Amino acid sequence: MQLYLIRHAHAGASGDDSLRPLSERGREECSRLVAFFQRNGALRPAQLWHSPLVRALETARLLADGLKLDHALVETPGLLPEDNPFEIADRIENIGTIDRLALVGHEPHLSALATLLVRGKDHPAAFDLKKGAVLAFAPTGGTHKKTGRPRWHVLWSIEPALLGSPPKQA
Repeated sequence: MQLYLIRHAHAGASGDDSLRPLSERGREECSRLVAFFQRNGALRPAQLWHSPLVRALETARLLADGLKLDHALVETPGLLPEDNPFEIADRIENIGTIDRLALVGHEPHLSALATLLVRGKDHPAAFDLKKGAVLAFAPTGGTHKKTGRPRWHVLWSIEPALLGSPPKQA
């Protein structure tokens, strides 16, 4: 299985945090990610689980549309900024036949989840995902000695700032 943790792209300001949409900058970040992944095929999840917050949904939708991932979006509880990363880790362990899964969420949750997968505990955070960053993992086949949880390793990481200017619009 491959797992992709994706932090939502840059969001605009709004009075209600749950309703904050992506900013123009955030849409450009998604556009750069889509162009990058169209060229290399490195992000092809069977499903994109996303938090219910607007900025995560919009990020997931732009990725799914740009990469032609039909019917891949799944609003998923447990991906809010302060949610317990153990809940999602447990769901991932029992996922069944899905071989490539992407989670679109928020900080500090995603960093805590990444740390849990790699180190077997969720703190102190070993990762700090920038807005629009994608972090790819695969299981090692081993387990963490103290917890018995599956051990994962990082395959690769990318963030929009590393991709240069956004593609030109036709």
